[in-house]
Amino acid sequence: MAKSYENAGVNLEAGYEVVSRIKKHVSSTARPGSMGGIGSFGGMFDLASLGIREPVLVSGTDGVGTKLKIAFAMDKHDTVGIDAVAMCVNDVLAQGAEPLIFLDYVAVGHNIPAQVEAIVAGVAEGCRQAGCALVGGETAEMPGMYSDGEYDIAGYTTGVVEKSKLIDGSKVKAGDVLVGIASSGVHSNGFSLVRKIVADAGLDFKNEIPEFGGRRLGDVLLTPTRIYVKQVLDVIRQCDVHGVAHITGGGFDENIPRVLHKGQGLEIREGSWEILPVFRMLEKWGGVPHREMFNIFNMGIGMVVVLDASEADKAIEILASHGEKASVIGRVTDSEGVNII
Repeated sequence: MAKSYENAGVNLEAGYEVVSRIKKHVSSTARPGSMGGIGSFGGMFDLASLGIREPVLVSGTDGVGTKLKIAFAMDKHDTVGIDAVAMCVNDVLAQGAEPLIFLDYVAVGHNIPAQVEAIVAGVAEGCRQAGCALVGGETAEMPGMYSDGEYDIAGYTTGVVEKSKLIDGSKVKAGDVLVGIASSGVHSNGFSLVRKIVADAGLDFKNEIPEFGGRRLGDVLLTPTRIYVKQVLDVIRQCDVHGVAHITGGGFDENIPRVLHKGQGLEIREGSWEILPVFRMLEKWGGVPHREMFNIFNMGIGMVVVLDASEADKAIEILASHGEKASVIGRVTDSEGVNII
C-alpha cells in the first residue's frame, strides 16, 4: 500500500481493482489478428494474418466532448464508451478501412472502480459492434484536474484497407447520389449548444418529455452514436462506392463536401429521410434557424455513401438487410455549395 501516494489523492489499490474488473470486457473484443492481453506496455496486432497484399493503415482519434456533462448529470456511464469508439471507427470507415484495434484513455479525478468498469464496458460493446479488438488503454487518476465523479474519455483506432480499394473521393462525379443512413440521435457533436439550449429553456435533463414518449431528456440525449462499420463495409464490398462521409461536427455543410472535387456541390432534398424529434425540439426550444440546424447537427443522418445512381437501390437493400434505415437524400452537382431543398 503506497500511503504517501494515497495521501496525495491517488489510490493505487483502486487502479488494480479496475484492471481486474475490465479484463472480461477487454477479452470479449478479441478478433483474428489480435495478440496478447491487457497488462503489456503496448497493444499488439498481427497484420500478416489478414492476407492483404498492399495494406494501407488508416488511423483516427477522437473523444466524446461535452456530452459527458449529461452522463454526469444522469449518473449514467455505460454508453459514453460506445460513443468514443463510434467517433473513431466511423471516421476511418470513411476511407474504406476496416477498424482492427482500439485503445482508450480515461482520465478521472478519483478512481471509482465501478464507474470506470461501466465506461470500459461501453468501450468493449462499441468494439464488438465495430469488430475491432480493444488491445490496450490507460486509466489516469488525476486529483485536482477533475471534480469528484467526473472524467474525460478519448479513443484511438487503426484500420486497414487494400491500397487499390482506398476510398478517397477521386471517383466522385456530378450525378452521383447520396445514400443517407439514419442516425440514432444527436450522436456526439453539438452538445455545447444542446446544453445551452436546455439551460436557457429552463429544462432539466431528468425531465420527462411528452414528445419523446415520456422518456427523460437526458436518456434521449445519451443515446449512443451509431456504429456503421459492418454494414457500410458490406456495401463497399458489393458496390462501387465513390465516397463516404461521417456526419459529425459541422453537420451537412462541413462533412459531405469533404469527398467532393473543386467545382462540385450538393443538392439535398429535405423530406427524403426522417428528421428525428430530438432535432425538432432543440430547434424549437433554442430558436435555432432551421437552415443553421443542418450546419450543426446530423439531423437524422449519421453517414452518407456516395455512388452511381444505378447502384443506389442495391446499397439501400444491403443496408436494410443489416437493419438500417437508408434512402437517397440528394445528389452531387457541378455547382459548388450545399443546397438544401
